[in-house]
Amino acid sequence: MTAAASGEPSFTDLLTALRHSHDRLAGAVTPLTDDQVSGPSYDDDWTIAQVASHLGSGAEVFELFVAAGLRQAPVPGVEQFRPIWDTWNAKSAPGQVKDAVRADAAFLDQVAALPPGEREQWRLDLFGTQQSLAGVLRMRLAEHAVHTWDIVVALDPAATIASDATALIIDNLSILVERAGKGAPEPVPVHVTTGDPDRQFRLELMTDGARLAPAAGREDATATLRLPGEAFVRLLYGRLDPDHTPASVEATGIELGTLRHSFPGI
Repeated sequence: MTAAASGEPSFTDLLTALRHSHDRLAGAVTPLTDDQVSGPSYDDDWTIAQVASHLGSGAEVFELFVAAGLRQAPVPGVEQFRPIWDTWNAKSAPGQVKDAVRADAAFLDQVAALPPGEREQWRLDLFGTQQSLAGVLRMRLAEHAVHTWDIVVALDPAATIASDATALIIDNLSILVERAGKGAPEPVPVHVTTGDPDRQFRLELMTDGARLAPAAGREDATATLRLPGEAFVRLLYGRLDPDHTPASVEATGIELGTLRHSFPGI
């Protein structure tokens, strides 16, 4: 894996991982029957087709982001998104799946076709920060890899989030933690150690939220958590229920149930 001068993963690595995730999505849904795509995904109350539809509409939303960054235009908002959502919601379940694969591929082709100079100059004020094109691709990769897992795990209970995607998104989870973390009854600092990739984090559960930052060691943490990197990503996205928790996960000083409650998912 290579990194840009900013410390972000490189455009090439992100685009490659997105193509791998696209191939995984397409490989999972293309053989399914109409009845199967109308069956449940991992997402509560969402069918496989609805998750695919979310990824398809998301591809079109990210196309708007890319176009705005190229024009140095204001970031598009709900007014531009709502017609996209309405169109996708009106599709049949088989249509949602078929069109999601097509729209996802079209977005990747659009990004890949950008000349290097336009990629490097691309900027967009998004969610309160100025993002590079690589930063926006990393956002898309996190969404894509997690929701692709939501589909794949419904077909294969042993499925995990792809390792290349995990390696590219695991260092960019602090905003998710601050946004989605519900905290704990009592404050507790947790020293987190992951494998594949090898990382250390300090996860602070507070009564009103949570924070995540890189760590060099345990320091004053009163609890520890050891787990695969992809399982840590799933924990923070609310997807580490008991039936999908690897046997290698070890928690001391804190119950896994507390951690699951702290991150109910988005």
